[in-house]
Amino acid sequence: MRQNNSITQEHTRRSKAKADGENAFKVRLSIRTALGDNAYAWDTNEEYLFKAMVAFSMRKVPNRETTEISHVLVCNVTQRVSFWFVVTDPLKNHTLPAVEVQTAIRMNRNRINGAFFLNDQTLEFLKIPSTLAPPTDPSVPIWIIIFGVIFCIVIVAVMLLILSGIRQRRRMSKGPTEVDDSEDKCENTITIENGIPCDPLDTKGGHINDAFMTEDERLTPL
Repeated sequence: MRQNNSITQEHTRRSKAKADGENAFKVRLSIRTALGDNAYAWDTNEEYLFKAMVAFSMRKVPNRETTEISHVLVCNVTQRVSFWFVVTDPLKNHTLPAVEVQTAIRMNRNRINGAFFLNDQTLEFLKIPSTLAPPTDPSVPIWIIIFGVIFCIVIVAVMLLILSGIRQRRRMSKGPTEVDDSEDKCENTITIENGIPCDPLDTKGGHINDAFMTEDERLTPL
């Protein structure tokens, strides 16, 4: 007898949910598309999980902390996994306004998607616009990344300046030695006059060319 009464009450509540279309929401799931070979079958256990997630979402809304799983009604379930649902208020014996349900679903959309391994495209609430996922905070603050990039640029610039300075010093140090070498080469060149090679006058060593010495100069003194 009790079982018949519970079945009758559930049937009445489903009929009421179907009739109250203003506060009803249609849901469509694409499990096969999302999971492929790992797709699971939609059964009463999955339906119970959906009701639990909706009740959980409603309990996050102010003044709806007493919402239970039994307050969520599902009807018109199809094989392609689509159905309608409403949330009832047993104290006032009517369905909750669509605005409250929509707010609760939007606030907890990611939790609902995660429970079924789906996303906003494969778990669609047709009258509830999808929400963007909350931005994830990076593990490293952005200012540290920017500071690191600027610091590396400064280090590279300083290294380039140091290397250019070293190269300029090397060039300046090589300059005078090359000039001295060229002068030495010019001084040590042998001139040829009238077909006779003549040694240049070596002023540094004090040597005199023998070709220009007088007869007296060639005689050694006693």
